[in-house]
Amino acid sequence: MRNLNGWGTVLVALVFAASPALAQDTPKAPPKPSPSPSQVVLETWNDVGRKLIAIAEDLPEDKYDYKPNPDSRTFLAQLIHASASMYYFTDPAQGKKPRFSDDPKREDVHLQTKADVVAFVKKCVQDGADVIKAKGDKGMNESVAAGGPTLTRIGDLAFELAEHSGEHYGQLVVYYRINGMVPPESRPKK
Repeated sequence: MRNLNGWGTVLVALVFAASPALAQDTPKAPPKPSPSPSQVVLETWNDVGRKLIAIAEDLPEDKYDYKPNPDSRTFLAQLIHASASMYYFTDPAQGKKPRFSDDPKREDVHLQTKADVVAFVKKCVQDGADVIKAKGDKGMNESVAAGGPTLTRIGDLAFELAEHSGEHYGQLVVYYRINGMVPPESRPKK
């Protein structure tokens, strides 16, 4: 019996000793190349956009006019503001003035139905993504007048507007929670 225990110990030691050598024989996938600067901007833009689109699709129409206090924007006004503000990147990046005011109303953007709202949010996100793709890395470094005396890079402006829309997305999440609803992003994945 003692002889078997000795062989068992030797066998276990050999397996542990051979493990690193065996692991080295397995081919490793080469590391993925780092995304380019414009790809990083696009991923950030699309991630915030995906969340806004999910809320627009999920938002019960009977909650559109909800606001937590009289001085707050309504649920729908938050969504419209977060989406329409994306044109503060898209339009200047193309040498145009932003097409909407800072706080457009539902009537200003001609949104009659929930389907109109969803289509509007999708279009705002897609238009920005299209500009980022069209500009590429070189174009994201171009300077642009962003409504003030200073010039900024197009890529910086895109990040600023994605962050801005993300902040409003966070406010929409709070509105959801106050109404006893779970936002789409916070639900268990299927």
